[in-house]
Amino acid sequence: MVRQAQVLIVGAGPTGLMLACELAGRGVPVRLVEAAPGPQPGSRGKGVQPRTLEVFDSIGVVDRVLAHGRMAMPLRSVAPDGAVTTGGGEPEELRDRPDIPYTTSLLTPEWRIEEALRLRLAELGGTVEFGTALESFTLSDGTVTAVLAAEGGTETVAVRWLVGCDGGHSVVRKQAGIAFEGETREELRMIVADLEVDGLDRDAWHMWRHEEGLVTLCPLPSTGVFQYQASIAPGQDPELSPANLQTILDRRSGRTDVRLRAPEWASLWRANIRLADRYREGGVFLAGDAAHIHSPAGGQGMNTGIQDAHNLGWKLAAVLHGAPSALLDTYEAERRPVAADVLALSNARLQQTMRDKGISTRRDASTLQLGVNYRGSALARDDRDDTASLRAGDRAPDATGLTTVDGELRLFDLLRGGRFTVLDFGDAAVPGALRVVTQPAGPGEIADTEGHLAAAYGATDRTLVLIRPDGYIALISDTGDAAAVSDCLAGNGIREVA
Repeated sequence: MVRQAQVLIVGAGPTGLMLACELAGRGVPVRLVEAAPGPQPGSRGKGVQPRTLEVFDSIGVVDRVLAHGRMAMPLRSVAPDGAVTTGGGEPEELRDRPDIPYTTSLLTPEWRIEEALRLRLAELGGTVEFGTALESFTLSDGTVTAVLAAEGGTETVAVRWLVGCDGGHSVVRKQAGIAFEGETREELRMIVADLEVDGLDRDAWHMWRHEEGLVTLCPLPSTGVFQYQASIAPGQDPELSPANLQTILDRRSGRTDVRLRAPEWASLWRANIRLADRYREGGVFLAGDAAHIHSPAGGQGMNTGIQDAHNLGWKLAAVLHGAPSALLDTYEAERRPVAADVLALSNARLQQTMRDKGISTRRDASTLQLGVNYRGSALARDDRDDTASLRAGDRAPDATGLTTVDGELRLFDLLRGGRFTVLDFGDAAVPGALRVVTQPAGPGEIADTEGHLAAAYGATDRTLVLIRPDGYIALISDTGDAAAVSDCLAGNGIREVA
């Protein structure tokens, strides 16, 4: 990382790492600092949703992430009467969908996600400055001046933007004076631990429901440990000792043949449900848990933070490269409503978990985050009516069965790298567009051999589609309005697509 950075990122969890990769990949000088002396231990979050896997694909880390995880791990639930049910597989409605490359959640410990992102950042020439904390900052004339403290002393740096990715107790948020509205619910607590287990198979996520609460043991792929979770109601013992964890398991599972080893990591989680009043103060931005924090029910938190970074990263780079500064206002306008919806969803799932004393196995577009959209955003424009199933602001669907002069591929292969992309289903002659033709004869031409592309975009023989760097649709014109595409690109500081 260069010392003369344009962006200072505080916090090297998944959100901060994702943002650093986004910026470094776009040639933006960036520093990523982390107060902890090294990578954080423990599995913590473990569910990666399909939309996040698409994001990882776009920056070139999805294969690493998939290699250390497991898709569609079954959840085996044992009721108080001993009845066993299994769920958690691929949703029926998402099977064999050419527009969706990943249809189920991936289970992998959070530290594996961070590891993959650190490796990608290193490939892009960056690093994490561990043991470096933000002490203070001031805002003045478009510059953020920050004081950093490390073992060797303090350092004062001046950057254009500061991004707080430093978690629920964010120093950046507090010093920016941004309110963190919500509540801490002490009656909703959970023990979480990573430990080895004897006497239990690793073929499924095991859950036992008991009148006093639930207890689960989830095998963590690419490790030799399970993640242990146990709800702790008021009056119940929250001690993190091996003896208490074993006692809870024995009583709630009714089994004596499953033995726990001493935890490698353990924590007592409390339900914090909070949303930042705003995501920006001048040149200071918030992302991830610094901006929103909620229960792990539904597996949304880490994913929402990563997608915050995906949204903010290309916009910071675009403004630095000449786009209007007003583009940065769309970050909060687009992402804060998403976080509000996630808080409502995770809170409802948490209430269901506590009421039913069991984790829901239901997976749909809301939990998989494939339905997240920015309809109504200042960046969304189309000439379709309200009955259209695909509108500007929606996630750009994938499509298989495309043919180019270089061979067969899928649409997401062409979108990889995070840039504006134009799909031209007619003959609008937009410079740099991908033209959909019957038979490709040169670069920039694709044949929709199986019709999946036209079906996914509801395209006519005049349709133009402009896809943003973060994989959302900026513009759809069924009238072939090339001027609208040019205007949209110009508004983002781009004269033509590459």
